[in-house]
Amino acid sequence: MKIEAWIMAAAMALMAPAYAAPEPAAEAKKEAEAKPVPDPVFFKQTHTGTFGGQKITYRVESGETYIAGEDGEPAASLFTVSYIRENAPGPRPVSFVFNGGPGSASVWLHLGLLGPKRVKVASDADEDDGAAPYTLLDNPLSILDITDLVFIDPVGTGYSRAIGKGENKDYWNEEGDGASIAEFIRIWITEHDRWNAPKYLIGESFGTTRAAYLAHRMTTGEVDIALNGLVLISQALDYEGSTSAHDNVYSYITYLPSMAAAAQYHGKAGAGVPQAEFLADARAFARDEYGPALWKGERLTQAERAHIRDRLVYFTGLSPDYVERSNLRILMPRFQKELLRKEGVAIGRLDGRYAGDEADDVAETPDADASSYFVESAYTALMNQYLRNDLGVRMDRPYMVSSEEAGNAWNFRDVPEGQYWEPSYLNVGRKLSTAMRRNGDLKVWVANGLFDMITPFFDAEVTFARYGIPQDRVAMTYYQAGHMMYLNEPSLAQITSDLRAFYAGQLKDQQPD
Repeated sequence: MKIEAWIMAAAMALMAPAYAAPEPAAEAKKEAEAKPVPDPVFFKQTHTGTFGGQKITYRVESGETYIAGEDGEPAASLFTVSYIRENAPGPRPVSFVFNGGPGSASVWLHLGLLGPKRVKVASDADEDDGAAPYTLLDNPLSILDITDLVFIDPVGTGYSRAIGKGENKDYWNEEGDGASIAEFIRIWITEHDRWNAPKYLIGESFGTTRAAYLAHRMTTGEVDIALNGLVLISQALDYEGSTSAHDNVYSYITYLPSMAAAAQYHGKAGAGVPQAEFLADARAFARDEYGPALWKGERLTQAERAHIRDRLVYFTGLSPDYVERSNLRILMPRFQKELLRKEGVAIGRLDGRYAGDEADDVAETPDADASSYFVESAYTALMNQYLRNDLGVRMDRPYMVSSEEAGNAWNFRDVPEGQYWEPSYLNVGRKLSTAMRRNGDLKVWVANGLFDMITPFFDAEVTFARYGIPQDRVAMTYYQAGHMMYLNEPSLAQITSDLRAFYAGQLKDQQPD
């Protein structure tokens, strides 16, 4: 679709009449008409809560921080919520948190995992959130007892936006996004006298991409801010391994073990085989047999092709005929629809445990992601309610939980405008490697959902085995859930326990054999 749009745009450009550049006077007038900049808003409250078995008093600071443009004038406003423990002993850590998208606010990690409150949804993915009223619970599993938490909504999400002469598109790219968030962190640790505090970044999905390029920027940039740790939830460092698209041979390999996990979960494959054994076999097949077979392509012998087909049937639960008609290449969106087609449901993309009943049972791919629409209404409603009722936030614009505009307009170029660029998959693996090699204390934890059908766990394993990433400072863990593994309550308990172990320097790597 994007390629078709590019061709149409090029054709229209050829047919368009010549365009005269605006006169300097017109440019000056445009500059003079920049949007007026209102005063930043700020809300402050004090609360108490029990976290990790400790009753603590904490301050909540919700409001805007202005980020200057090249001319030194405010160009962007970042809305953040900071939880700061009062009278904290010792050099207290601070953790900066963001979600992904790009185009997502920090609501998911805020009210799903880390904040003092959390949204209650069906733990077993067996029912949708329906309509209000929804339930907001205390979250005694929050790590607020061991670290201050700062939730950041990037420009275009939450209440954050471009202001003055700034434009949202200035921040919808790696350079603008990274520069604005790094500058916010610099401002925050300066204003709160935390330059010598341990510092962590916590990101989810594209937020892990952001964490990697932020760590690189903060380590190699003009203002050196050393980090103690990165928490990467559902990592997305190399998009080749998490982009299920035709002719991307690598993706057929990285997605296969996740398909096996979902097929076994729904009773379509791996009957009677322990999960760990089944997934270890799926990894080995993907790496040692499936990959080489895909490289052979049409040069496979009939016997080789039949063997690969039968093994794909074994791991995915799909029919031999479907696998053959797919030319041994199964795209994830098709798998989502095909696995439970006879039952008339499609499994989720963010979390393959979910299954949504769609009207069109013969469609090739799902109409929407059940694992998203089963929970998003509750999170949206309760985030708005929580900000207003619990934190006293009063704003005159909507809180953008997810900005489709930002996602669609995001510029993935990794070179400056005007410089030659041949499109390629986004990859920040080398940037993370550089950051870790320049900072010998930087540790990384990668949290994987076994039923994550968008950022597959096998891709995480393959990614972190490459790019020169120091292996002794990476821990990898797995959960019986999907992309947002904390939606499952047993996984929520496990991941918060692992969080505490990571901050204490005691997290054990669960890297498979």
